[in-house]
Amino acid sequence: MRRARAFTLIELLVVMAIVSALLTIAVPRYLRQADRAKEAALRENLGAMRLALDQFYSDRGSYPERLDELVAQRYLRAMPLDPVTERRDSWVPLLRDEEGGRKVIHDVHSGAPGNAADGTPFRAW
Repeated sequence: MRRARAFTLIELLVVMAIVSALLTIAVPRYLRQADRAKEAALRENLGAMRLALDQFYSDRGSYPERLDELVAQRYLRAMPLDPVTERRDSWVPLLRDEEGGRKVIHDVHSGAPGNAADGTPFRAW
């Protein structure tokens, strides 16, 4: 009778222990990198929106009253996605009073709760 070649239970347990040890090292690093990528995308999107606000002001002599005016007037193709909240409507506009009683948007921040990796709140960006 020939004996079938197969893995023993001990061999399988050793391999599973090695794989789980490697995963405990790799997974936290992967998750940290994903968070850093979201923060970088958030900074880029905020920069693009602030640049669009400045260009709007430069062209028109006044800031917009609503963020969607930037899209309507083609300063942005579409409202950027907040990568932390994964929504386009979570931006927090900072309003300023202009002459004539108009409230205009002169800056924008993220509406994401929580803090970045450096400890600063997302809402402060």
